[in-house]
Amino acid sequence: MNAILLEDVCKSFGDVHAVDNLSLNVPAGSIYGFLGPNGAGKTTTIRMIMNIIRPDSGRISIFGDHSVERVKTRIGYMPEERGLYRKMKVAQVLSFFGAIKGCSARDLARGVPQWLQRMELADWAGKKVEELSRGMHQKLQFAVTVINEPDLVILDEPFSGLDPVNQDLLRDIILQMRSAGKTIVFSTHVMHEAERLCDFILLLNKGKPILDGRLDQIRCQQKTHAVCVEVQGDTSFIENLPIVEKVQSQGKELEITLTENADAQQLLGYLVNRVRVLRFEIKVPSLHEIFVSLVKKSDAKDT
Repeated sequence: MNAILLEDVCKSFGDVHAVDNLSLNVPAGSIYGFLGPNGAGKTTTIRMIMNIIRPDSGRISIFGDHSVERVKTRIGYMPEERGLYRKMKVAQVLSFFGAIKGCSARDLARGVPQWLQRMELADWAGKKVEELSRGMHQKLQFAVTVINEPDLVILDEPFSGLDPVNQDLLRDIILQMRSAGKTIVFSTHVMHEAERLCDFILLLNKGKPILDGRLDQIRCQQKTHAVCVEVQGDTSFIENLPIVEKVQSQGKELEITLTENADAQQLLGYLVNRVRVLRFEIKVPSLHEIFVSLVKKSDAKDT
């Protein structure tokens, strides 16, 4: 079952095509990352899913329903522009928004202290929101988003403003939610978090989808023409091999970039005749490398 379905969705603002013919399936129970540079269309797509703005054309459905209003109690949404009442106390904010989202007094009596504990804000329960640091404010905003235990959680730049410790905290909670059957969609510029979290990714650039699918399959399909090796012996000959473009030393390891049509097995043949090979691994590109490479290619096509 799809938690979210977009079919040929377009949105323009004047002459700017913010989202250009986007189709997307978000499977229920998955973590889906929206990636892309500034202005790529990530936030516009999220706002259309939430019916904050309407697409110029195309169709959007959530849990099979074309009306967000009918399923809004099943959705938790954290916008990029955070908005909490600064004069209210932390626990009061959670209770207030939980009541708006339909939580019973009994549920709030249990849920508010639990979420404050999970977000490591229990000691700040009686403090005003304006007294919180940026990172604490961010964690409270997340707790407000999920206080009603929604089936679908949509987060716009959730890791912005968090230090590494709190990024790990939020990542662990998101993974726990996925294990509980929730669907999480988030946009981010933090590539390593997307790489650690996502089952699926969508890469947007200038409003157009340039990559969409399972992260593990995408990484295997993207070639880097690079091999990581660890060897014993004189390696000075490697950079002069006809199939080698570049050699970079990384401690005991060498990263060898091959020419475009070279076969890694050819390199292995050269090596075993000259040195002792301790490790030989075809490099799988990182999400950061994929992101940069495909965005540059996309930009080059538009120039």
